[in-house]
Amino acid sequence: MKIISVVGARPNFMKIAPFIRAIQQYNETIIADGISSSGGGAQRVGEVNPKGGDVRRTEGVNHLLVHTGQHYDDRMSKAFFKALNIPDADINLGIGSGSHAEQVGQTMIAFEKVLVAENPDWVVVVGDVNATLACSVTAKKLNIKVCHIEAGLRSRDMTMPEEVNRLVTDRLSDLLLIPDRLSGENLRKEGVPENKIAFVGNIMIDTLETNRENAGNLSLDNIIKDNLIDGQIAPSPLRPFALMTMHRPSNVDTKEILQLLIEFLSNEITEDMFLIWPIHPRTQSRLKEFGLWEDIIKNKKVILLHPVGYHEMLKLNMGAKLILTDSGGLQEESCVLGTPCLTLRWNTERPITLRENGGASVLVGNNVERIRNEYYKTLQLLRSPQRPELWDGKTAKRCVEAIVNFKDE
Repeated sequence: MKIISVVGARPNFMKIAPFIRAIQQYNETIIADGISSSGGGAQRVGEVNPKGGDVRRTEGVNHLLVHTGQHYDDRMSKAFFKALNIPDADINLGIGSGSHAEQVGQTMIAFEKVLVAENPDWVVVVGDVNATLACSVTAKKLNIKVCHIEAGLRSRDMTMPEEVNRLVTDRLSDLLLIPDRLSGENLRKEGVPENKIAFVGNIMIDTLETNRENAGNLSLDNIIKDNLIDGQIAPSPLRPFALMTMHRPSNVDTKEILQLLIEFLSNEITEDMFLIWPIHPRTQSRLKEFGLWEDIIKNKKVILLHPVGYHEMLKLNMGAKLILTDSGGLQEESCVLGTPCLTLRWNTERPITLRENGGASVLVGNNVERIRNEYYKTLQLLRSPQRPELWDGKTAKRCVEAIVNFKDE
């Protein structure tokens, strides 16, 4: 069986790393099983087991990793591959930046050539970035089966490009691997047949559990020192601190909204604690464009960092008193780590992470009054780690098993 899996942007990297390891472990297991059952020589698919009993499947998975290049900056791409022990991509399409249409169109053109040359049995896509949409469409036009890891998530906000990507990818996919039962309900309401849905858990948590110890051993002081924006001075001690990430257009592309958020951060949160902010290039650009950059850098309790690696962000999440974010993945990690989370969005495709569903997050949007109310409530909360069903660090193994055992009814 030949599988091509696709990554395009940083959120994909944390999801593909455990999947690749699970394929390697699957291949090692069936080879060992074949040697054991045949008394020495590896048994091929379809051969009769000379010791009797069931025929054992010993066909390995031939896996190729394709990187579309949507995140082309070394700090956002190469560093993550290294940190998560992801092997270099077998094929890099080198798509780079551009509008949504440019990225999708260029990816489809380049990926079609790969599929024609390689003729895989499956294309596996993860998450909801433009590469996910582009590669699923391209595969289906060539009658190649598509598996979507992290299927069924819905924000019901069609202004989000990611929601469009999720809907189209799920509609086209032959196998939909869901992270929670709420996602399964979404798919069933959309008419997806039961044989296409498999509940496997959250593959992001596999990566968290694999890297938790290494992240925990990092020095907070070193993370700050090594990633400080030029001109910043690291204070000491740094605790307590809040952690923030913010990059979505709804929060940063309008001066009036961004200015009110900055005023709240500067005037209220930093009265109580430090604010550590690994700042997205888009957000930094908007702050400078709107004349707000100086207001931020002169506040000595705002610690501005360059985008940090996976382990560094995990360490920061572990140590934060609370987190403010518009990132989907951090909502999930905060849930398992127990970090109280203010989600700077009006909706989420991950409702399993909300406090009303047993998680650690609450939706606050970008309304400062709502953020303020929830912030002061959140200050009173203790860390309370929550682990939704099958968020156990073994999701990738279930993903591989679902693919190799799939039967199209």
